[in-house]
Amino acid sequence: MSHDADSRGRPALVAVVAMAENGVIGRDGAMPWSVPSDLKRYRSLTMGKPMIMGRKTLESIGRVLDGRDTIVLTRSASVPFDGAIVADSPEAALALATERAKTRGADEIVIAGGGEIYRAFMDRLDRLLVTEIAAAPEGDAVFPPIDPALWEKVFEAPAERGERDSAASRFRIYERRAAGAGSPPA
Repeated sequence: MSHDADSRGRPALVAVVAMAENGVIGRDGAMPWSVPSDLKRYRSLTMGKPMIMGRKTLESIGRVLDGRDTIVLTRSASVPFDGAIVADSPEAALALATERAKTRGADEIVIAGGGEIYRAFMDRLDRLLVTEIAAAPEGDAVFPPIDPALWEKVFEAPAERGERDSAASRFRIYERRAAGAGSPPA
């Protein structure tokens, strides 16, 4: 799926997230499920693109991901993994990601979490790529609510469940509604 840079002259801002039915995205620095088939989707959705994430998300991944620029939004001056690029504000992270996207020829910038990072960019996002995990675990990190007055679901399909997946899942794509588009039909 390819999307052109938006009218602001920057690549589209896209959140890529796996979340439970109750909005939980993490617990104690990890995902409270194991869905390896979704990790393959995540790789294909993010490959070749700059990614903005928080320090805790990078630490939970345990390394900088290959084939992608990892921009870490953190108050710290350093991060524990070589190859990560540090930004101290959402604006600085976005400027770095826009520069990296142009260098790579990428038409999207991925917002990769966690909860605080998603909240920091929610009002700027153009698209949400959501894997909903069929579970409702306890957690300490959540994805912001997806307001149907602001977001239109443009695609939904069940994901093929792999034999090692701890839960079934669905993949959804949401596009930001045009300003003044109103609420969805009841």
